[in-house]
Amino acid sequence: MKALVLSGGAGTRLRPITHTSAKQLVPVANKPVLFYGLESIAAAGIREVGIIVAPDTAEEIRAAVGDGSRFGLVVTYIPQHAPLGLAHAVLIAREFLGDDDFVMYLGDNFIVGGITDLVEEFRATRPAARILLTKVPDPRAFGVAELDVDGRVARLEEKPANPRSDLALVGVYLFTPAVHQAVRSIEPSARGELEITDALQWLIDEHRTVTSTVVSGYWKDTGNVADMLEVNRSVLELLSPCNEGTVDTATEIIGRVRIGGGATVRGSRIVGPVIIGAGTVVENSYIGPSTSIAENCRVTDSEIEYSIVLSGSSLHGVGRVEASLIGRNVEITPAPPIPAAHRLVLGDHSKVQISA
Repeated sequence: MKALVLSGGAGTRLRPITHTSAKQLVPVANKPVLFYGLESIAAAGIREVGIIVAPDTAEEIRAAVGDGSRFGLVVTYIPQHAPLGLAHAVLIAREFLGDDDFVMYLGDNFIVGGITDLVEEFRATRPAARILLTKVPDPRAFGVAELDVDGRVARLEEKPANPRSDLALVGVYLFTPAVHQAVRSIEPSARGELEITDALQWLIDEHRTVTSTVVSGYWKDTGNVADMLEVNRSVLELLSPCNEGTVDTATEIIGRVRIGGGATVRGSRIVGPVIIGAGTVVENSYIGPSTSIAENCRVTDSEIEYSIVLSGSSLHGVGRVEASLIGRNVEITPAPPIPAAHRLVLGDHSKVQISA
């Protein structure tokens, strides 16, 4: 069995971070989201992985993943000149996939608990395809599945205006080689893409078996800042505390906190779960729960909570910062003082309240 990992896409919902970095490499708990997927694939006993890469971020992905040996994988890179749909990714990976079964994994998705059980069940039963589903409050942004009375997949639709169910497709799919005929048989959708939902529907219409599993664990598409912060929180909840840096006696550490090698913490209060990267300096500051600070950062006289700070950034003299995603080599300082004044043009009989 092989794996096909999709690491293209522009990451528009994570801009401006993704103006200069691939969305799959934005870190969660100081490790790129993509790496969690590769580790899950390796843990499932899969060794050969094809990674779909886009022109703008291919070199960055290659530099981060390399030949895959650090994950116990053998990686082949497959260029996709434009984001033409998930089914298009299967189409262009035909030579790599051959006649093997494979799992297709979206590189910016996150599943707690991995995919080992799903892969083992698929190997044992070998339907034409197996999809993962999860209930979402607004299915219109996803591929949506409709199940029949026996729980079998009866219909799939991509981003429907009027969803027939609240079951959205999770970004992990398992296929036999039957999918290759399906992706060759469909036409581009109204948005100009070859939709994997259309390929799955083709299999259903051809009376091929498409089964599903409703994900009971934790799944997130890390395509926007809110979801990225929530995934970061969930990963940090599993953090094992460790101190490889230097912490002075004036510092208070509460809960699960991991401090990287060469990091220094002085006169601060750290309330976990928190991870502080190697070489980072924290002085006279408060670091609150669900915060990841990457390597070689500096936080002085500041407060930050429920946030992600990428490498080389600094916060100095800043009041409360929360629910924030801060990119690489960012400098955050207080705004210069300016005279306080109110300029008003008020009509007759107005009533105005101004805070002091």
